[in-house]
Amino acid sequence: MPELRRMLPSSNALFVFDAAARNGSFTAAAAELNVTQPAVSRMLGQFEDYLGVRLFDRKAGRAVLTEDGELLYRRVLEGFRSIESGLVEIERRRKGTETVTLSVSSAFTTHWLMPRIDKLQKQFPQVDLRFQLISGALRGPVENVDLGMRFRDREEPSSGGTLVMKEVMLPMCSPAYLGETDPAEGNTIIRLAETPGDWAADYASLLTGRRGVAKALSFTDYAVVMQAALLGQGIALGWLTVASHWLLTGALVPASDTLTTTRRICEFLPPRNRPMRPIAAEIRDWITAQMKSEIAAIDRLYPKLGAMAACY
Repeated sequence: MPELRRMLPSSNALFVFDAAARNGSFTAAAAELNVTQPAVSRMLGQFEDYLGVRLFDRKAGRAVLTEDGELLYRRVLEGFRSIESGLVEIERRRKGTETVTLSVSSAFTTHWLMPRIDKLQKQFPQVDLRFQLISGALRGPVENVDLGMRFRDREEPSSGGTLVMKEVMLPMCSPAYLGETDPAEGNTIIRLAETPGDWAADYASLLTGRRGVAKALSFTDYAVVMQAALLGQGIALGWLTVASHWLLTGALVPASDTLTTTRRICEFLPPRNRPMRPIAAEIRDWITAQMKSEIAAIDRLYPKLGAMAACY
């Protein structure tokens, strides 16, 4: 920070620069800041002289950022947004509300969390819950959020995560689809587009009794894969971290007596760039406890599957 102060003529120069860059006009910036246009022009001229570069091209009443101006504006915008976010968070906490941001898949949010969002809000009435949604595979760093769900190989070193469950999948379909037993037809296999190979080939038989040539549906978002199965469009490979609710309600039923387990585990990870907040840890523990309770219920409903032993 001492270095930053040395590089700026005044902190006010950044606010004037931001207003001029956003508005593309010194006149509009002056109106926003409630000062005169010459005052804005003078401040930015002094700023440019101090930095030794031009930040704006002045063109017929417009202020167009130069390449150096664009570079600075991107950083100023990031900084101001971060500061604003911190101030908003302080204000919310002062009023008894805390914002918690989760980095999770769109499928987990749609099919597991949404049916329980009222329970979560009753448990944490002071929390304003926000989401960083990932439509594809749960990978990438956990940064600038409070909590992130990710998968990792069991042999990889731990990153300080908390176990949600092992990666366990099960072919699932709607009861209506399972009840359509014309053996001459083939199954419709609903796939996640980025999944390598044909998962259905790993199952010697599926419980539908269909023996015809299989058809396929492929989607890039797993939330849509699950929705298609719920609507009776075919059989999907259901991750238990996503689909446990629908198994318990009966909206989906097993299409096989065999679970598939992998070398991966599902974890909640803390953010890399800041400490874990206590409220985020409480939400993490609530979700993992709910998940384990549901797997135990599935174990009682379908004892042949051995869900608890597979997941934990």
